[in-house]
Amino acid sequence: MIGIWQRFGRWIVVAVVVGLAAFGGWLWWDHHSKQVSGETAEKAQDVLRSAATGQAPDAAALAVLKGASQPGYRAAALLTEAGVTAQKGDVAKAIALYGAIAGNEDIAQPYRDLATVRKVALGFEQMQPQAVIDTLKPLAVAGNPWFGSAGEMSAIAYMKMGKKDVAGAVFAAIAKDKTVPATVRSRARQMAGLLGVDALLTEEDANGA
Repeated sequence: MIGIWQRFGRWIVVAVVVGLAAFGGWLWWDHHSKQVSGETAEKAQDVLRSAATGQAPDAAALAVLKGASQPGYRAAALLTEAGVTAQKGDVAKAIALYGAIAGNEDIAQPYRDLATVRKVALGFEQMQPQAVIDTLKPLAVAGNPWFGSAGEMSAIAYMKMGKKDVAGAVFAAIAKDKTVPATVRSRARQMAGLLGVDALLTEEDANGA
């Protein structure tokens, strides 16, 4: 043991010191990350609270969120920026911002889907009906979280194209989908009825829902 210590003792001490320094650095980094995460969360709450009340969020806080390391905060900041832009009346810029979010593969799909729905909703009157249908096709599917909104806009686009039978079928599917908000289902049921399609739930549909 004495021989081993005489030969390698200094290197053992160096290894221990380096290990302790590395461990201390990790502890500092972990604490700093949690602190920054907490500060970022507070900024996110402030920004989203301002946007929800119709007030313009603090530009500096919004910029911090857009550059945050957490993808969720970045996506929320970008969506907030686009929403505030739309509220200010700059629809063209808002559509472009939503389009950039929808096309950004670094952003999680749920945020991109939301951006797609909002983009189409803002530009619906200026878009060709077929373009509306093609853009929303992945979302206008029963069971998709955005089926209500995407399906409704798709059905209206079909009506504009004179395809009332297809539109009626889409409205009926929305009306029978229990996962769609009640207000949207009620509106879809009325539209399906006007188009001559029965959108009432059968006993089998109700049991399967």
